[in-house]
Amino acid sequence: MKTIVLIGAGKSATVLIDYLIREAGANNWKFIIADSNRDLILSKTNNSPFAEAVQLDVTNEAQRSDLIQRAHVVISMMPPALHFLIAKDCVEYRKHLLTASYLDDKIRSLRDEINDKKLLFLCEMGLDPGIDHMSAMQLIDSIKARGGTILSFKSHCGGLVAPESDDNPWHYKISWNPRNIVLAGQSGAVYKENNETKTVSYEHLFDVSNQIAFDGLNNLAFYPNRDSLGYIPTYKLPDAATFIRTTLRHVNFFKGWNAIVHAGLTNDAITLDPAGLTFARWSEPILPFVNQGNKGMLEYLGLFEETPVPGTARNSADILQYLVESKLKMMPADKDMIVMLHEFGYSLDSRNHSLKSCLVVKGEDSMRTAMAKTVGLPLGIAAKLILTDEIKLRGLHIPTVKDIYEPVLRELEANGIQFIETVS
Repeated sequence: MKTIVLIGAGKSATVLIDYLIREAGANNWKFIIADSNRDLILSKTNNSPFAEAVQLDVTNEAQRSDLIQRAHVVISMMPPALHFLIAKDCVEYRKHLLTASYLDDKIRSLRDEINDKKLLFLCEMGLDPGIDHMSAMQLIDSIKARGGTILSFKSHCGGLVAPESDDNPWHYKISWNPRNIVLAGQSGAVYKENNETKTVSYEHLFDVSNQIAFDGLNNLAFYPNRDSLGYIPTYKLPDAATFIRTTLRHVNFFKGWNAIVHAGLTNDAITLDPAGLTFARWSEPILPFVNQGNKGMLEYLGLFEETPVPGTARNSADILQYLVESKLKMMPADKDMIVMLHEFGYSLDSRNHSLKSCLVVKGEDSMRTAMAKTVGLPLGIAAKLILTDEIKLRGLHIPTVKDIYEPVLRELEANGIQFIETVS
């Protein structure tokens, strides 16, 4: 019996679990879900006979190897630092591996073994990275096939709160890993604009809210993501004058988060002693950056409260994460929203054109979120297509080739994940 093993049952795995339970039932497959918290798994499987819950300490070599040997395809939804443990076992036991995380040098070091054993390791198979790659490459290949030349490429994506659930001054609620939210942008950003390389440090990443314009997307702005330049060869756009990948937030978000960054409150490198420390005392470095535009936001987050910080906090980022999780959490009926927008400038038939391709997805509630849907479904679909032999590709990849993006995008559209294009 063909078997899919999912390691990690956290926030982003809910819709993936729903999807693979359905597919396991339809195809007579076995679906095993492993996590350190077995009760968490059971809360998401609804006692399905097609899902087996396994308690796993992923750092335990014996437990991990026993589990992976049972699989045909492994999906890792663990934190990125733990993927390599799983990847080494997948190579040893000849199992295909899927992750939603960025492809890193540790996984790249396994490339020759992956090729030799005719395995498929598919990374960056989530939302961003993932759906962004697939949808962009489909358009890039289409423009090039018609003889067009791409002059500019901008790709924006954000996990946001749906307008009907937007009830706080940050215009933001947590629908994914809160630690990643706290640390987002720490590596700064580098991108290409009008044939110039632009570098932005973390301290200045949120200084300016660069607003976007698209029908129905009001008050959204972006900050540049990490190293956009590294994707220029991946997308085969060496001659594009502008190439940038960004994260979307509400314009007001920048006013508050910029102050937090400048005050050093996201720091996770310096150890602190929480004994006797209040939120107000901890946040004192932010006082020079408080103004009429952000004061209400910072008060809402609880930065100035004369109450003790969590006794478990070991650094400033821990305290900030506690506040973010407490004050910006999604309530059970809340809905989140994913917005992705690709902007192309290209020349075709001696004329310049503009193309915008936009995706908007809303969640059902705080469990079956848009984030869980858009991160999880590409992984589930890819696993199914591997087991049904519709994806025959082997080697180490991200989803930028037709053999992957065409069938996956087709099924994503059937599941309500569809882009709307406008050309001028």
